Amino acid sequence: MERPVIGITSYVEPARYTVWDMPVALLPYMYVEQVVRAGGQPVILPPAGSPARLVARLDGLILAGGGDVSPERYGQEPHDQTGYIRKFRDTAEFAVIEAALEADLPYLGICRGMQVLNVALGGTLHQHLPDVVGHTGHSPAPGEFGHLPVRPVAGTLVGKALGAEPVTVPHYHHQAIDRLAPGLTVSAVADDGTIEAVELDSRTFAMAVQWHPEAAKDCALFEALVAAC
Repeated sequence: MERPVIGITSYVEPARYTVWDMPVALLPYMYVEQVVRAGGQPVILPPAGSPARLVARLDGLILAGGGDVSPERYGQEPHDQTGYIRKFRDTAEFAVIEAALEADLPYLGICRGMQVLNVALGGTLHQHLPDVVGHTGHSPAPGEFGHLPVRPVAGTLVGKALGAEPVTVPHYHHQAIDRLAPGLTVSAVADDGTIEAVELDSRTFAMAVQWHPEAAKDCALFEALVAAC
């Protein structure tokens, strides 16, 4: 069976590799491995040119993690902990998600990918989650995943993929949904009340999670995406 083509958005950051030190379009290889493991064919999408035009050539889309969405997008001034804003990436990804939703393309948002979805549909973000929940468990240290349980909502896409019982997943986020956008349904929450997954009921398959399933041992969410494709 031919593998469905899954586009994955990417970063542009300074990087060192072999003998080079320069700006690079990059993506943690865990995303690629999980898509392949789930039966898909990954294609990396840099935030350049007109990536939204590629939507018609894709069978599915993953909007990957990354730096913070510019607070200008939801009418706020930056918090002093808000960082790694890349406005060119915002421009590209907001256009991509608009095109994907219009085409009803199967969609999986991961971390930043959930935040972009919420803001694109009119929601807002908590800019620094520790100010809200009183702990740093969702992002304990630079480059270190937190491991906290989330509670999927039975009957949702996330609930069908992971089951209805609490499941411990890898977290690395200091922001999260504040005001939920119209049309989105909450499909998982953390014990501290943080919204950890949402879906858009008006589309065939549009799911987003705040945690990092690419770093999980299972590939259930990627399998659900590939199945929808």
